[in-house]
Amino acid sequence: MLSPLRDEVAATSSPAPRATRIAEHAAPVGTPTHQRFGLTDLSLVLMALIWGVNFSVVKWGATALAPLSYNAVRVALAASSLVLVAQFWTWRAGPVASGWPAPRDALALVGLGTLGNGLYQIFFIEGLSRTRASDAALVIASTPAFIALLGRMRGTERIAPRAVGGIVLSILGIGLVVLGSAHAGAAKQASLIGDLLILSGCMCWAVFTILLQPYTHRVSGLHLSALTMAGGLLPLVVVALPSLAATAWTRVPPSAWGAIAYSGFGALVLAYLFWYRGVRVLGPTRTAMYSNLQPVFAVIVAWLSLGETPTPWQGAGAAAIITGLLLTRA
Repeated sequence: MLSPLRDEVAATSSPAPRATRIAEHAAPVGTPTHQRFGLTDLSLVLMALIWGVNFSVVKWGATALAPLSYNAVRVALAASSLVLVAQFWTWRAGPVASGWPAPRDALALVGLGTLGNGLYQIFFIEGLSRTRASDAALVIASTPAFIALLGRMRGTERIAPRAVGGIVLSILGIGLVVLGSAHAGAAKQASLIGDLLILSGCMCWAVFTILLQPYTHRVSGLHLSALTMAGGLLPLVVVALPSLAATAWTRVPPSAWGAIAYSGFGALVLAYLFWYRGVRVLGPTRTAMYSNLQPVFAVIVAWLSLGETPTPWQGAGAAAIITGLLLTRA
């Protein structure tokens, strides 16, 4: 997740008028070009597809491997890859481009990463292992509404009446999805506790996003992502140590390693790079709209691959969440 995020949902709650991507996608933004549908748009559709598929991949991987072990290894892969990519970019761009931040900012970002990529990932993997992948995707899709609400509470975000209605609709949609889980029963592998854990992860990400805002104006998105992902790895490894030690790594099937590679490198690195390009070429608002496709892809893939037949509760909840998301970002 982002996360998918994540991972990818904290899009438009900056005190500046949506000039930067908050959280892990806070790349420097040039003047967006008003161009026709092209390769950048296609890459953003692929980004949403990667993130949508990731829910089913992580759900399956957390059954083939202990959830905490699975998550710790995939985040370690993502963190190491992002650090290497950021360092390569720094070396390639030279002294003119923005490089690694000052030590004080770097330590602060690592600390914030323990919340946004550490605690969040713990809640995410424990919640997803208990609930349907499609439910998790729909709950996470509501995160921008929480970010806007927290921004308003702190006085850093102005919320128009239309956006207030969007926040209310998103929260109502979460309630419908969670209520549906409570009535689905064990036969459909849905769990109220799992949805609530996912919701707790969303709140961690929302707080992380708000606290991260000052750094998005002076640190490039790539370096910011590398440092916060590395910071998130620390609590994950500590919590997962017993699970990691108990795992028979020589018996892990190749398919599980493939799932780790997909959800680590694909969802947490490659899709992020697609996002950076979209923000630079198209601007943050237009780019953010592509992430609305993520829950749609997630529900369809979970239906086809995991047999999670969409329920009326999910349909109503999805309609409320996505409509609320569009209103919040309008």
